This record gives sequence, C-alpha cells and structure tokens, in this order.
Amino acid sequence: MRHGGRILSDHLKRRGITRVFTVPGESILAALDGLHGSGIDNIVCRHEGGAAMMAEAHGKMTGRPGIAFVTRGPGATNASSGVHVARQDSTPMILFVGQVARDHRDREAFQEVDFRAMFGPLAKWVAEVDQTERLPEYLDRAFSVAMSGRPGPVVLSLPEDMLSDMADVPDAPVPGRRIAPDLTDAAMEAVNWLSAAERPLVIVGGPHWSAQSAEELGRFAAVQGVPVALGFRRQDYLDNDHACYAGDLNVGMNPALARRLEATDRLLVIGSRLGDIETRGYSLLQPGSGTSSLFHVHADANEIGRVYPAEMSLVCAAPDLVSALAECPGRGGDWHDWTAQARQDYLDWATPKSTLGDIRQEEVICWLSETLPADAILTNGAGNYAAFLHRYFRYKRHGTQLAPTSGSMGYGFPAAISASLENPGRQVVCLAGDGCFQMTLNEMSTAIQHGATPIVIVMNNGQYGTIRMHQERTYPGRVSGTGLANPDFAALARAYGG
Repeated sequence: MRHGGRILSDHLKRRGITRVFTVPGESILAALDGLHGSGIDNIVCRHEGGAAMMAEAHGKMTGRPGIAFVTRGPGATNASSGVHVARQDSTPMILFVGQVARDHRDREAFQEVDFRAMFGPLAKWVAEVDQTERLPEYLDRAFSVAMSGRPGPVVLSLPEDMLSDMADVPDAPVPGRRIAPDLTDAAMEAVNWLSAAERPLVIVGGPHWSAQSAEELGRFAAVQGVPVALGFRRQDYLDNDHACYAGDLNVGMNPALARRLEATDRLLVIGSRLGDIETRGYSLLQPGSGTSSLFHVHADANEIGRVYPAEMSLVCAAPDLVSALAECPGRGGDWHDWTAQARQDYLDWATPKSTLGDIRQEEVICWLSETLPADAILTNGAGNYAAFLHRYFRYKRHGTQLAPTSGSMGYGFPAAISASLENPGRQVVCLAGDGCFQMTLNEMSTAIQHGATPIVIVMNNGQYGTIRMHQERTYPGRVSGTGLANPDFAALARAYGG
C-alpha cells in the first residue's frame, strides 16, 4: 500500500525524472512526502512562475517533460506564465497542481479553481485525478501527451485527499523505444521537389532537435548548397559559421533576409509552425496568396495547412527527416550565387554597427561571442536588449540557446538556473533587461541554495525599453508608465550571497 504522493514519485523515478521544481503548499503535502528519500532532486523555488519556467527550460534542454509542483489557487495562477511559454515553445512539461479535497469541490472552497477551465486554452491536456488507484493511468497519459506530436504542457490537478489516500496499485510499464520510420523515399522526394527551384530557402525550427540533428542539417545544407534560415530563437539548430547559414527570422530580422523570404520560389519548412514572428506578421508570406510553393514538415498534422496551404507535406518529427536528408546525394540546381549572397547578407548584418552611449551593447555581445566557450549556454527573456544578442552572437553548437518564443519577460534568469543545475560544468550566461530581471530576480536565493552559478548581465537603462520605443513612435513625447526606479543590482546580488 502506498499513498498517492508515493505512487506519483515512484512513477516519476521510473520515467527517469531526476529533478523537479516546486513551491510547497498544504495541498501537495503528500507529493512532497513522496519526493522525500526518492532520490529525485527537489529544487525549492521562490515563486511558482519561476518554478514553471525552470521546468520548461529543463524540458527544452533534455527533450523530456520538465516537472513542476505548485499548490492550488494562487500557486496555479502564478505558474500559468510558465505553462504559456511551454505551449508556444512546444516544450514537453507536466505541471502538478494541488486541489481542494474532493468533498469540498464546487463550493468555492479556500483557493478552489476549476483548473480544466483555467488551463484549457494553455495546455495540451488538463485533467483532475479523482481516484488514487488511477494515478498510474493518468501519469502514463500525461507523459505521452506531453511528448507526442507537437510537444507541450500537461496539467494534472491533484485533490489533496486523493494524494493522501492509500492504494495497492502497480506502476504503469515504461513505454518501449520509439522506432523512427524509414524516410529515405520522402527525403529524396523533398530534394527532387527543391531541385526545381531557382530561389530556394529552407526554414528550420520547432521541437525535437538535438546535437546530432544540427550536424545532419549542416551536412544536408552543404551537399545541396541551399541557404538555411532558422526560426525565432532557434539559432542553435545550425552552426552560425556554416557557409549555408543565412540568419534567423526574429522580431528585428535582417531586411535582406526578409526580402529573400519574399523572393523565394520554393520553401522547405522543417519543424517550424511558420508563425507571425518568422513572417513579420504574416506579411512576408501572406496566407492564401500563393506567392511561393511550400513543402511543410511537422510532427503535428494539425499544424500543416493551419495558416499556409502546402503544395507538399509530411507528418513526422523534423529530425527524422533531416537524418534522411543528410544521406541524399546532391540534386540541386545552380544555387551557388543565391546561397553565397544569402551568407554575405548575414555577415554584413552581423558586422557591428556602432550605437550611442558609453556602454555599447553590440560590443558586449561581440565580446561574449568571441570569448565564451563554444558550449556556453545563453539565456534571455524579452526586451530590446535581446535584439543585440540575436543579431551579434554566433551560436556554434546545439543546446546553447534558451529563450522563449512566447516573448515572456522574466524567463532568462530561471532558465539560467535550470541550465546551470543540469550542466554544472558549463558556463551559463543570462542576458536580461532591468525590467526583465526584476520579474524573477527573487530566484537568486534558489540559485544560491541549490548551487547554480549563472552569470547575469543586466542591461540597465531605467525603463521598459521596448514599450518605451513603441510609445515614442506611436505617441511621441507622451511617456507614461515605462520608467523604472532600480536597485543597486550589484549590492542586491551580494545581499543574496552572489
């Protein structure tokens, strides 16, 4: 006989989970008891938003669901920001939320929330476990849903009395190895389709990527001689020094790359949803316009044709196709000049342009790019400072960028803590604006307590800079609500023990 919290922790351990991120609460006492002595590292955070973002970053790094535990009511609402990041970034994650006792439901009991209604639009699946003996069933499905198709977050609501009840139930079996399909013919068809282009472009993004996938993408691009652009905040999917790397499709993208996307006549999109950021608000590629032929590859069939009709499509995890593409012989047309110019456009864009002021961000980022080890991990949240990072830093290896495609402020620091814990031998650097950093800087005590050692570079300009920029452009001279009174960040770090 085991109580629900022990059944849960035993399942996590069988699934290979070695670390979870928590903020304690009385509704998850049995879950905390289950973690005691389990061998699973319990990272105690200071805010549920930070815990959820750390779990999301863990899922992004490992490809396995990041796990967070929070209490009901305000704990769950605080954690919702991290769930949103996981949804938009296609990151596997499971959030366990405490809930009121089953006999108190539907009375607006203390901190009671209908989590199915609350998280429904944010998560891939939301459920509440009513019977302790069914926990293995729900946990097995949670892992499956979080990992399948387009990965994403799952939320399981756990009534406190269900967690503390005893049950005699076996653990669910661990699923076997997934066998990747043979995509040799599909890869050859994609190469033959691309070879008819005069102005081809490959766009790569989405989930499932690995160091092996990045190496195979480089081989495919080199053999075919085709330019490759990376999706928003997916810059570590191809060595930025590769001769076919044409840059990334971000918020402040290279205008030359934007024109190239408009001019392409055959577009091979592998893994990316091809969203509004990559297309500059759907203006570079207009839905339904038929301006270019599209071959769309995505793990979720629902994403294909959702915005852009595809001439050709394939439902599979992007790296599976890339592995097959890397083995294809060269069949392309004469794209040498087209690809070489795409590369030169990127190099011109990445050449530093001087800005005003005594501290120049372009110089800071270029120094980091030239000085940090190739395997250093960089994290960031949202703000104008990130544009300098995206433009001037060259990512050399996969697994070195942790950034939210959701555009969430406050993400960079929790992500850096998670990255440092997962990779204790590697340098981790967080880039943050002063407003961005202050949203989650309380997690500094989490870092100190658990031995994380990231370096944080704070771009301190005393304002919410991105909003101020839009404000000055739209309502010039009428500054409102964007000024910040900041602490002495160095003194604050020392106060925490940093």
